[in-house]
Amino acid sequence: MKILPLNCKARGKLVSTLAQIEKVKELAETSGGIFRTADLTVLGVTPYQVRKLVAEHVIERVKPGYYCLYSAQESMSEAKQIAQLFPDGVLCMYTALLYYRYSDRTPLEWDIAVDKDTSKSRFKLDYPYVQPYYMKPELLKFGVTEAEYKDCKLQIFDRDRLICECVFYENKMDRESYNKAIQGYVADPKKNVSRLLEYAEKRRVLKRVKDRIGVWL
Repeated sequence: MKILPLNCKARGKLVSTLAQIEKVKELAETSGGIFRTADLTVLGVTPYQVRKLVAEHVIERVKPGYYCLYSAQESMSEAKQIAQLFPDGVLCMYTALLYYRYSDRTPLEWDIAVDKDTSKSRFKLDYPYVQPYYMKPELLKFGVTEAEYKDCKLQIFDRDRLICECVFYENKMDRESYNKAIQGYVADPKKNVSRLLEYAEKRRVLKRVKDRIGVWL
């Protein structure tokens, strides 16, 4: 009978672990950086092995059920994380105000408009911080365009729709930010007043838009 070296079994485990890590790295690459527990299960990674990969700093939990490579967590931008975690979301409010330069204040959270029936558990993130704005599905179908970030694209309300949202949420905004948003829009050569009024009617803020902005247009 052939006698195997004492460390043969250990070597087998090591090779298996390295192969597993390589598979996880390939998964991260094909998924754009963030992957789900379900994706790991398809690779044959058990819940115990997932915990072990986290403990060994191979992967990092982004939110319950979602992971990224530990080595990539610092290099992956917040925008890219948002794009992957919330492909159905639309940037709005303070986040959009900063993008259009109607505000010079960087918000602590990413403001995202989502379907009102979206599970609230989606937003239980360790990082980045997200502030959801729940809306009826039909309100997410107009006035939406794309925002160009360094390493990704995100859905965002266009400047005319954004101002309608500011008017809608006027009482929840601080007065300085609200006034700057209106002034920024009025001075913006890319504004489209007819589109603003069209959106305002759909958002049921037409009278308020005319009262607050009409005098400046």
